[in-house]
Parts: sequence; C-alpha cells; structure tokens
Amino acid sequence: MLTRRQFLGSVAGLGALGLASGGYAVGFEPMRQPVITTYRLTPPNWPAGLRLRIVALADIHACRPWMDADRIRSIVDVANGLGGDMIVLLGDYVIGIRHVAEPLAPAAWLQPLTRLSAPLGVHAVMGNHDWWEDMDAQRERLPETFLHRMMRDHGIPVYSNTAQRLEKDGHGLWIAGLEDQRALRQAVPGRSFDMTSLADVPKTMAAITDDAPVVMMAHEPDIFAHMPDRVALTLCGHTHGGQVQMFNYAPFVPSAYGQRYRYGHIVEEGKNLIVSGGLGCTGLPLRVGMPPEIVVVELG
Repeated sequence: MLTRRQFLGSVAGLGALGLASGGYAVGFEPMRQPVITTYRLTPPNWPAGLRLRIVALADIHACRPWMDADRIRSIVDVANGLGGDMIVLLGDYVIGIRHVAEPLAPAAWLQPLTRLSAPLGVHAVMGNHDWWEDMDAQRERLPETFLHRMMRDHGIPVYSNTAQRLEKDGHGLWIAGLEDQRALRQAVPGRSFDMTSLADVPKTMAAITDDAPVVMMAHEPDIFAHMPDRVALTLCGHTHGGQVQMFNYAPFVPSAYGQRYRYGHIVEEGKNLIVSGGLGCTGLPLRVGMPPEIVVVELG
C-alpha cells in the first residue's frame, strides 16, 4: 500500500501532478498567509438566541523554515483579530516533516500560542504527532504526554476525554475534547504500525451533566462515524484536506473513510462535522489546491 510519504514524494517529483511547479507547491503554497474559511450553521436543537463564534487552528506542525515561531506568531495575531468567542486548537503542534525540516523546541511554538485570547478561552486537544514525539509515552503506554503537561503549564487547557461547561448570553454550552485516536503506535512485522486509540466518547459524554449543546474537539475526523446525536458540532483537523487537492478530490487522505471526512462541512443524519484544512504540512512541505487555513464557525 502506498504510504502518505511515498505518495507526497511522488507528487513532488511529478511537479505536483502537473498542476503547479515544484517551486510553487513547496516554496509558496505552504508559506502563504492562511485563508479564512467561515461556516455558518444552526445545528438541530441549538438554543434560540445563542450565537457562538469559534476560531479553529489545526495542524500547526512547527518547524523551520516553513512554520517557525515568527510565522506562528503572525497566525496568532490573525486568529485573535477574528472576534471569536473561543479559540480551539485541534492538535499536531509538532513537526510532521522531520526528514526535510528542523523541529522547533516546544517552548518556541508554545510561547506564541500563549498569546491567543478569547472571551470564553482557548481550548486544545492533542494529535497523533504530539503523541509520537514522546518516546516515554510510547514505550510505557502512558495516559498523556509531556506536551500535555507543558501546554497546561503555559495556561492552555488540554482536553483528554473531558468536558467543561461555559456560559454565553445566559445560555449554557459544553466544550469537550477527545484524546487522540492514533496515540500509541507499535511496530508490527509486515506492516508499518498498529495504532491504539485513547479516545473515549462514552467517558467524555458522561462528564456532561445537562442538556446544553456540546461542541466536541477531536484531532482525527474518523470518530465522527460514532459520534452521538447529542453533540451539536464536531471539530477536527488531521487530514490537511489531503494536502494536495484537484477538482475537489485528494489522491491521499489519512482516513479509513477516504474522501468522506476529508475536508469542510459534512452533515450526516443531522450531525455536523467541520474538518479544517490545517496550517502546516506533513510528509513533505507540499500543498497544492489546499492552502493553509484558519476556520471560523458561526453557530446560531
């Protein structure tokens, strides 16, 4: 089976499938100012009179030269200027292209993120690369990583199958977050890795004690297939929109569901999912037809 890295390497060698020069796909598209994509929706049973604006950042993948501290700082400034009631961070803060880029120390990318500010706070979940960066967590099968602790120490709440109740304009709402679905990996002969999920939807939902609407953060969108109707909106990253897109199709999507949860606003059986195209890169610093993106969601 073709891996993501092999696929993206092939695309780069072919000049991004003939749609762009290698210089554009590698040198410009990953470095451009993020586009702002806005979704407006009213989920079923959303309280009348509750208007909520969420700004979502996903897949930062901090590294030099494509996503250094100065660039993260500029993204933070843009996010703070979008007037969000809350800002959510959807995982994968660390490098995803180690073989061609230099990783940033966690303190270097955390410092800009501490400048994020919104009336209802900043809320975060971890991604698979954040887990894979912690060799102790992998070896000892720990329930969290050193990055969980560092982010909390820097004042950024990290949700791990937990939820918090908030209020806006006299209405209650819940922000919840699942632990990563590909957190622990183990080499298996004949295959690259087996992945162990630490996401626990029943535990997370058990923390919700009233009928106020729930906004769920999860890094990978595959969990949406099992999300209860009780959740008003699920917000995810991970896929990068495929990172290379042609005619609304991406040749490679890191999902068991292929194109189904690749990108954008997906509605299934009345349930709402929004998948961000993300900000950084993995595999190779290559984006074609899928520029870096900040997502704004207006609810109600």
